[in-house]
Amino acid sequence: MNSTNTYVNRAGSVSEADPQAIMDLLKQQRAYFAGGHTLDVGFRKEQLRRLLEAVRSHEQELIDAMYADFRKPAFETYTTEIGFVEKELQLVLKKIVRWAKPQSVGETLLNFPARSYVYSQPYGVALIIGPWNYPLQLVLNPLIGALAAGNCAIIKPSELTPATSTVIARLISKTFDPRLVAVVQGGVPTTQLLLAQRFDYIFFTGSTQVGRVVMKAAAEHLTPVTLELGGKSPVIVAEDADLGLAARRIAWGKFMNAGQTCVAPDYLLVHEQVKDELIERLRIAIQEFYGDSPRQSPDFARIINDRHYQRLRSYLQDGVVRIGGQHDAASRFIAPTVLDQVNWQHPVMQDEIFGPILPVLTYTHLDEAIRQVNSKEKPLALYFFSSNEVQQQRVLEEVHFGGGCINDTISHLINPNLPFGGVGESGVGSYHGQASFELFSNQKSVVHRGTWIDLPLRYPPYGNRLAFVRKLFKWL
Repeated sequence: MNSTNTYVNRAGSVSEADPQAIMDLLKQQRAYFAGGHTLDVGFRKEQLRRLLEAVRSHEQELIDAMYADFRKPAFETYTTEIGFVEKELQLVLKKIVRWAKPQSVGETLLNFPARSYVYSQPYGVALIIGPWNYPLQLVLNPLIGALAAGNCAIIKPSELTPATSTVIARLISKTFDPRLVAVVQGGVPTTQLLLAQRFDYIFFTGSTQVGRVVMKAAAEHLTPVTLELGGKSPVIVAEDADLGLAARRIAWGKFMNAGQTCVAPDYLLVHEQVKDELIERLRIAIQEFYGDSPRQSPDFARIINDRHYQRLRSYLQDGVVRIGGQHDAASRFIAPTVLDQVNWQHPVMQDEIFGPILPVLTYTHLDEAIRQVNSKEKPLALYFFSSNEVQQQRVLEEVHFGGGCINDTISHLINPNLPFGGVGESGVGSYHGQASFELFSNQKSVVHRGTWIDLPLRYPPYGNRLAFVRKLFKWL
């Protein structure tokens, strides 16, 4: 399948997705939603079960597709994509009935007699735009939330992973009525066509730059939007950290998927007393993970395309290469690399790296490290290695970031009970687990008033009731 503008119809065939085709698809989904088909929780559970079966039955196809797109190791494809989606589905299937019930909240005597509830109501038709770095997980996990909440959805997977996008399109077309879920494929023109339509919710994962475009387009229709972006996520390593453990966990989080992870450690901020020892420990960890020649390792992915490869290769000129630095344009290989003697003026420190290059900066006092991080845009993630609980608490309280770990990297994504999202330029909104259900639901507040008594206090004429009402409000 080429990457021209396409959408998948019910029969699984592929047609040109001109503006009229997209509008027709959207019209069909709106009519389906208006018919009330998605309101029944039993119907939603059945769709989620079908999705779980489909993901499992297409496991090998997905593994092969991601290897074809950027040589992603099968282990990483399962643990960070397929297994990740399965775990999310299992949680939602277990909890959805409870989440979907009207939630009783405390009542005020001012409404006596009454009961108050929060009803979760689906928005309607959602647009889910996915990225290339985790091409399955980052479209299906939002879809799980959208379906659990009772929405219809149109999915736009990344054109940069054509093999995976083809499998996703086939999986979706075999599993769902396109009036409920459909896939639209294509490049930037397709995304622009989709964003020109009025959706009831937009969920976007990608770069901050494109996130601004998406948010601007959503504003034209006052469409609520979630943006899962990125930024320069720091790792702070204190002088009292277990350096061997820290090195393994940093190397794992940084070089998994060849560093093409939105929450990968972007740069290292290490206490100056332990910098050299930590770099040496990183060297050992990288050798243990990928051998003497990472290029020959079956466990190290490749850069997604030539443009990203050239951008990353240019960063190798910044600072001093302490580990790695090898690269090959033909296979888009860049070795796990650690850069020393880097400062904030270097190009590698200007934007999110999104590759297997780890710059090292130092600090003398924790106050300095906190100031450095807080002087930049709020990152999507932060990781702090220290055995000092007081310092741990300081970092958690004083540094602004979307989510993170103490003495680990990336692991906060593994727990589906934890909301995941950014803050400021790293994102808007959080999802995963119950947070996904709530994200794709309008939380509708309703008061049920009793009819057996109707106190006249609130009705005109008010007369001299003000003094009494003031006392009543203070008492209540």
